[in-house]
Amino acid sequence: MKFAVIQTGGKQYLCRPGDIIKIEKIKKPEKEGEFLYFDKVLLTADDDKVEIGKPFLTNMKVSAEWLGEGKAKKISILRYHSKTRHRRKKGHRQEYTRVKINNIIT
Repeated sequence: MKFAVIQTGGKQYLCRPGDIIKIEKIKKPEKEGEFLYFDKVLLTADDDKVEIGKPFLTNMKVSAEWLGEGKAKKISILRYHSKTRHRRKKGHRQEYTRVKINNIIT
């Protein structure tokens, strides 16, 4: 089982070939069918062989296919101050990009 840990948007994601993951919103490729490449690879593993970067692995990339964009479910933020009748309710929907992991390139 081959997998890698990549970093994008300040977060780390565990990905295997064929996985569909939601990452922080990134810019869409100009041409249709063009692949995205993540070069900040922190770790790769293939059965019993494990490589760990310090902090990133050189000459490693993960290729992915851009599938689309969307917004996550709405979360509510409620601020409350006691004894002053002050209440404030806000909502937020985080934008994301869906990508399909194609290959881990060495």
